[in-house]
Amino acid sequence: MIEFTRINNDVNGNGRLVCHFLAFITEKDREISQKLGTSCVDFQFEKALKRAKTIGGKEYRAKWYGGGIVFQASSESQLEFEINKLLKTL
Repeated sequence: MIEFTRINNDVNGNGRLVCHFLAFITEKDREISQKLGTSCVDFQFEKALKRAKTIGGKEYRAKWYGGGIVFQASSESQLEFEINKLLKTL
């Protein structure tokens, strides 16, 4: 189960949800990043962001939520379904 945080709507009134980038990381990604050493977080974040962008995600830059990816969505269950569907294709 992916934990989402609802944030303020965008300027057009559309709902927005934020999740942590680790929701997009697979076990294989973790193994590769361990081999990289100190740059493992950067590697994981870039890989996660690239995946999230394919379903409409963007980097969330608020300082209070480090490592967040934001989506324009109102349904947590639908967004979680899309993320899981994306990860199954890897």
